[in-house]
Amino acid sequence: MEFRQLGGSGFTVPVLSLGTGTFGGGTAFFKAWGDTDAKGATRLIDICLDAGLNMFDTADVYSKGLAEEVLGAAIKGRRDKVIVSTKATFRFSDEANDVGSSRYHLTRAINGSLKRLGTDYIDLFQLHGFDAMTPIEETLFTLDEMVRAGKIRYIGCSNFSGWHLMKSLAISRQYGLARHVAHQAYYSLIGRDYEWELMPLGLDQGVSAVVWSPLGWGRLTGKIRRGQPLPKVSRLHTTAENGPPVSDEYVHRVVDAIDEVAKETGKTVPQIALNWLLQRPTVANVIIGARDEAQLRENLGAVGWNLTKDQVARLDKASEKTRTYPYWHQADFTERNPLPV
Repeated sequence: MEFRQLGGSGFTVPVLSLGTGTFGGGTAFFKAWGDTDAKGATRLIDICLDAGLNMFDTADVYSKGLAEEVLGAAIKGRRDKVIVSTKATFRFSDEANDVGSSRYHLTRAINGSLKRLGTDYIDLFQLHGFDAMTPIEETLFTLDEMVRAGKIRYIGCSNFSGWHLMKSLAISRQYGLARHVAHQAYYSLIGRDYEWELMPLGLDQGVSAVVWSPLGWGRLTGKIRRGQPLPKVSRLHTTAENGPPVSDEYVHRVVDAIDEVAKETGKTVPQIALNWLLQRPTVANVIIGARDEAQLRENLGAVGWNLTKDQVARLDKASEKTRTYPYWHQADFTERNPLPV
């Protein structure tokens, strides 16, 4: 398993991590992803550790804390062998202040996650979304205090706009606070908007991408093709409207290109989609999910080899989309404003 530096920190992480959205199944939304219990999670983590994957990503809102509890039970007795990342910001309960990035909520959320995970520290804590109602200074001072207290090792964000992240980094520099070293962002062969603003920012400021939903919300599993119905077991049956918007024709066009590369490489559609991401600038880690051992082993097969430059170029072309302004305009001025990819 390859390890990469996480942003501007001295910390390294494996290029793959296991997401725990499939753990617990405590709500209707997350049950569509999976309902792995502690015993099943322990088995998946055993397989991961044998493959050199020792990073596990979760969040307090995954099954309303149950995913963290399942992960905590599965890593019990081997906390020193794993890297744990979790997130908070989204509403956790109906209580008025149980949402956002205020000092009140973050303190409560972090302590809650520590308890559910059965640990006294979180390796990477990420703001799950931007809170425009709370001063960024309040958020960052709170996170810095948590770092100084030893409850958090590194901080990051998720689903931020470019200006959200840049303003946060500027405030961290101004006051000498802990800074975001990772941005957990959506990025896939059928969702390349990350490249327009966030990737150049990450390159310039030393913020790595930790990629969520690298298979495009289940659309790049190899089971979705032209003229075929959705597979019987798919999150798309119940959660398609919650995921990244994308047209069927665009998905089919990209999958057609992946299928061509699959014939050349002997790899599967998910393995090619994941390997493509691992060759992109700023990407330090890609979060894979798994309902069962078979899915996990297939996704682990995305490492240890690389697509050729020609294959990458063909996938780039098939998945290319017209950029919004000002990015399409900047693409005509690469002499002084080069694109990262």
